[in-house]
Amino acid sequence: MTEAPEEKEESLFEAPPMAEQERMIEAILFATAEPITLRELEARMPHGCDPAEAMVHLRKRYEGRGVHVTKIGDAWAIRTAADLGFLMQKETVETRKLSRAAIETLAIIAYHQPVTRAEIEEIRGVSVSRGTVDQLLELEWIRFGRRKMTPGRPVTFVVTQSFLDHFGLENARDLPGLKELRAAGLLENRPPPGTLPGPESDEDEESSEGQSELFED
Repeated sequence: MTEAPEEKEESLFEAPPMAEQERMIEAILFATAEPITLRELEARMPHGCDPAEAMVHLRKRYEGRGVHVTKIGDAWAIRTAADLGFLMQKETVETRKLSRAAIETLAIIAYHQPVTRAEIEEIRGVSVSRGTVDQLLELEWIRFGRRKMTPGRPVTFVVTQSFLDHFGLENARDLPGLKELRAAGLLENRPPPGTLPGPESDEDEESSEGQSELFED
């Protein structure tokens, strides 16, 4: 008996037709530069709307078009079809010069997240400089994760939604494995930690190898 008033109140609101809900989501995605979640869409849309269902219909409508409705993490965005990206090169190309140390560190974080600095160094076999981590943080491709429940409670690193968006990934599980990364030259095979003849660091590596231009917008 106590729930009756709530049901009556909800019945006063009639959701817009699904076609209209699709138009609303389409308008929001076009006007929003950053990916947006279903919860955020629901908050913007009229009472009773079902953004999840409307998104299914909208994605189908954009199949095969020049732009796609793309899922990025737990959010959604409208992005240029991958095979047409070359058309945007003159307007959007911005070379990001990353050192070999930064490329390796980024690959390890993406593959092993959440991962601590010590774990990154163990995998790479060399120490990770503060500058390398700061560069990736500045690009907003990695962020601090939860502290690990081990002695000292070291901070962990994880990749960001911006990283997924930049490389057109839905989630980090879509990344290639370590074998593929090494085959592509993005991760070098190194001796285990402690077997090197002397201390090695990112600074030593960067001074000898220079800059890499593998990452481009």
